[in-house]
Amino acid sequence: MGVVEATRAVAREQLLVAMALGIPSLLSHEAWRATEPDEGRGLGVLLVPGFGFGDWSLRLTATWLRKRGYVPTGARIGMNVGCTSELVDRLERRLEGHVEATGGPVVLFGQSRGGGLARLLAVRRPELVRGLVMMASPVLDQLGAHPSVMRVARSLARLSRAGIPGLLNQDCFEGTCYDTNSTALARPLEVPAIAVYSRNDLIAPWRLCADPCAECVEVTSSHTGMGLDPEVYRLLGPRLAAWARSREPAAATA
Repeated sequence: MGVVEATRAVAREQLLVAMALGIPSLLSHEAWRATEPDEGRGLGVLLVPGFGFGDWSLRLTATWLRKRGYVPTGARIGMNVGCTSELVDRLERRLEGHVEATGGPVVLFGQSRGGGLARLLAVRRPELVRGLVMMASPVLDQLGAHPSVMRVARSLARLSRAGIPGLLNQDCFEGTCYDTNSTALARPLEVPAIAVYSRNDLIAPWRLCADPCAECVEVTSSHTGMGLDPEVYRLLGPRLAAWARSREPAAATA
């Protein structure tokens, strides 16, 4: 990649730039506008945002799913900056609640770090998971994100040591939490899974996102812009529909 191309790629990873470029393209694309209200058959979807983002970051994804008859719900883990093990525990409770609300196993749909958390949850509770979607998630190395992201993460650990609760701590980088979750991430999946990656991703190296236990799907978007890429939705649509066809329509709503 040349200097000019690299500069443009860095710019695309900025959130506001990604939104300005991505949202108009997404909303005008056939993959977004086409609606199939019975396609999802009431299949639940638990959406898990990326590091430093809240449920709002996947609001458009939730809208796209809802228009197709799925029942999406947010993770409710704040900005996803807490201890990995504690977040997976919280997500497990959200998963149990959404399974009860929708009447059967649900899809886990995570972006970036959210995909890694979703994978850990799928390994822990496969009987509650219909399928797993990981977007730009470096699950082959939980510390493999861009150095700038890791600097922020380690800064949070220092704040945690200073007594600020609810943040990543040093144990997530080199202690029991890290060892336990690294081992779990290396375990084979018992549920169908899709790993979406991009070689233009400057945050999560694509090779670390290519989970050998998943169907790996390549797109061309940036890391930040992946949730706004029409190609992502075009590719995910029939795959999610296939998972939904395995269940009867459900009347429950979240």
